[in-house]
Amino acid sequence: MTLNKYYSLTIALIFLDQLSKILVVNTMEFQSTIVVTEYFSWHYVRNYGAAFSFLADQGGWQQYFFISLSFVASIALIIWMKKTALTQRFELLGLSFVLSGAVGNLIDRTAYGFVIDFIDLHYQDFYWPVFNVADIAISLGVAVLLFSEFKKS
Repeated sequence: MTLNKYYSLTIALIFLDQLSKILVVNTMEFQSTIVVTEYFSWHYVRNYGAAFSFLADQGGWQQYFFISLSFVASIALIIWMKKTALTQRFELLGLSFVLSGAVGNLIDRTAYGFVIDFIDLHYQDFYWPVFNVADIAISLGVAVLLFSEFKKS
């Protein structure tokens, strides 16, 4: 078993993220909403900040900061994966998920200057911040990494 299967998973998730964003951009108007259920909608927005639109209103400098941060984090994740034993499958799986999300959003920031978000979960008057497939990958990856650490103890 080699790292190639984890890198292949990473590439497949990046492809899925980018494909989903292309579909949204090509089929929806910016800021439009398609209600799917009373708890779930497609809502096309642009995130100029980080998670939960952190620093989104800072005039543009944050774009370069987040591009640099995502690039450095992606390189660090690749190095971490190379240094991780192949027997640490959960750790490698988690790293693959986090790397795919970081690269997926890095592609958006580099190409457009913002991240395309479109998944909108809500209940009554509570709306979770709109997110995308890359964000799901990062969240799942962190959860798997935490599980991997708890499993070691």
